[in-house]
Parts: sequence; C-alpha cells; structure tokens
Amino acid sequence: MRRHRAGTGCLAAGPWLTRQVYCAPLTYCAEAAVSDNSEPRWERQILEKLAHDALVEQRRRRRWGIFFKVLGFLYLGVVLALLADWGGETDKLAEGRRHTALVQIAGVISAKSDASAEHVISALQSAFESKGTAGVILLINSPGGSPVQAGIINDEVRRLRAKSPQVPVYAVVEDICASGGYYVATAADQIYVDKASIVGSIGVLMDGFGFTGTMDKLGVERRLLTAGTNKGFLDPFSPQNAQHKEHAQQMLNEIHQQFIDVVRQGRGKRLKETPDMFSGLMWSGARSLELGLADAFGTVESVARDVIKAEDIRDYTVKPNFAEKFAQRFGADMAEGAASALVRFSLK
Repeated sequence: MRRHRAGTGCLAAGPWLTRQVYCAPLTYCAEAAVSDNSEPRWERQILEKLAHDALVEQRRRRRWGIFFKVLGFLYLGVVLALLADWGGETDKLAEGRRHTALVQIAGVISAKSDASAEHVISALQSAFESKGTAGVILLINSPGGSPVQAGIINDEVRRLRAKSPQVPVYAVVEDICASGGYYVATAADQIYVDKASIVGSIGVLMDGFGFTGTMDKLGVERRLLTAGTNKGFLDPFSPQNAQHKEHAQQMLNEIHQQFIDVVRQGRGKRLKETPDMFSGLMWSGARSLELGLADAFGTVESVARDVIKAEDIRDYTVKPNFAEKFAQRFGADMAEGAASALVRFSLK
C-alpha cells in the first residue's frame, strides 16, 4: 500500500526495494493531461487551415484563368472583326446615294501585289456597277511594274468608259506616277497631280545579273544542256550571247513602242512631245502640266468636290484579307520571286 499527499514525497515499499517518489500537485497533473490532449487538436487545426488556404488559392487561380481565357477570346474576336471586310454591307445600304468611287493603285503593279490587274479591275467593275457612282477616281501612287498588268488595267478602264460614258474617270497622282503607273493613268479622262509629284518614265527595261566572272574565280563550271538553240536565252550563268542580246533589245523596243502609242492615244493633242519625252525621264508635277502629261493640279477631295460634284467618297479598292496576305507571303511566290529576280521585264 502507498500513501501520499499532493506536493509531498512518499515512501514506496516493495518486496525488494524501498524508494521515494515525488508526485506533482493534482492541479499540475490535470493541466498536463489537458495539454497533452490538445496537441493533436492544434496540429489538426493547422492542417485544416493549410488545406482551406490551398483550396481558396486554387479557386482564385481558376477564376483568373477563366477571366484571361475570356479576355483572350474577346481580343481574338476584335482582331477578326477588324480584319474582316465590313464594307460590303455599308455599300449595299448606300447603293443609291450619289458618290465618288475611289480605286487605289499603290505600290508596284504586278500579278502578286495589291495593285494587280485582278484586284484593280474587280474594284473598277464594282464602282461602275453601283447606281450611285457619279465618277471614278484612280488614286495612283506607283513607280510602275509589269507592262502586262498595266496594259490589262488600261484596256479595262477604256472598256468601262466606252460602256458607261456618263461616268467619267479621273487619275489623281500622289507622290509618283511613273512608267506602268502612268501607263494606267493615260486611260483616264484627265490626270491631276501635285506640283511636286513625279510623273513620266515612259520606257521599258529588262534587268538581270551575270555571274560568269565570279564563277571563274571560284572555279565553278557551268554545265547547261538544252533542247533548242536559244533555250538558254539570257542565262545569267553563261557568257552573254550577242544574238540573244539583240533579240532582247528588239522585244524591249517593241514593248516601248506599245507604251508610246498608249500615251499618244490617251493624251491626244494635249501632249507636247519633246525629243526626250519617251526616253524614260521623269518630271515634276508642275513640269508635267507644261508637257501635257497631266491636266491640272488636284487631290482626291478637290476632284470629288469641284469636278465630279460628289463630295461623298466611297473606296472600292480590293483589300486582301489576312489569309490571302499570309498565303502570298509564305506561299509559292517565294520561289517565284527568287527566279524572277534574275530576269524580268518591267515598266520602270
């Protein structure tokens, strides 16, 4: 048997030994028991808090993720809306209103450019088909380009003028209207320029490169096999052939004469020919008036207001969409551009 009081020592007797045991106060023992029992509860609360915080953070991330996804879709929708051509609906609504039709020819005139005959003719036909078109303005800012493309546009302008003589066509020059650009302008009833515009360059050129000297220095031998005596015509890796050069010059002279005939036909008696008129030189807008290459000073706004008498200007220019531009940039024209860089005709 063992007896003791709280906070006092006591003797414990046993069959083999006698020992003194110190017992803590009862109150201390109770607090210790409570503390021991609270330790698991405290850890549980910490774990629950961590799990709750993690859940809240996960929900917050999910909400932000949804927000940014919706924002991304809205941005994509706005971009697609801007890239889309909404002019068609507007044109239909304003079909009967009297207006000035605008067709832009900007940049190099070629089959793969925005100023191709396909795009320009499509815009011209739409302009002439509109019942409210009082007149058409060709806004030209081009250094020239393909004589074929320029000739096709010129022919179509003349055809449309003959078909609809009540709809006049005026060419308005901005910075430059040279070579192929001027080829197109001559089809208009009148040509308006700025005093500092560049006009003229009535000529044809064919340019390329010769690599024979470089090949000799590098020790590279050209091995060209042809079926046809002149199949290697103007081959840049072979020495220039005198007969080929003469034949090319004849073609250039022929195309140049076609250009001269078009200018004379379009300008008529207004043209004041000089010895260097068709030499390929260019003149300022002010000088072009003196030579009869242009008719007067004017802008799109002034011609629409004072000549056509229809200040409402509607742009019929065909503008390729994003997909078409992407295809043109990264499509087959890359290989074609590399090949055409060697030998090409151009009205420049």
